[in-house]
Amino acid sequence: MQGLHLTADLRGVEPGLAPMTDPVQLGELCRAAVEAAGLCGVAELMHRFGPADGQSGITGVVLLAESHLAVHTWPELGAVTLDVYVCNYGGDNSAKAERLMDTLVAAFRPSAVRRGQLQRG
Repeated sequence: MQGLHLTADLRGVEPGLAPMTDPVQLGELCRAAVEAAGLCGVAELMHRFGPADGQSGITGVVLLAESHLAVHTWPELGAVTLDVYVCNYGGDNSAKAERLMDTLVAAFRPSAVRRGQLQRG
């Protein structure tokens, strides 16, 4: 049950950035980031809130063999929240969680980031 739970609140994200409003683009970004971090995605869901008008945010979840990744976008606010949790049951996945978070933060190019970290278990 032990693991690392990372959060990041991003501000100043360009609202026109494709993953902010396009579930397909957000899914591709998440899958690539998970793979690059050395984690194993097992399922995903990207849900757009409202019409495909370029203003509707997305909630995306990737279930990991190691736990989960959640992304919430608010294009109208230029904001994104990220949530990465990895279990360390079979080995320490902390560095992979950090790599996943860093990749996603860099992809959204925020002007401000507030990070959180919690050791679970």
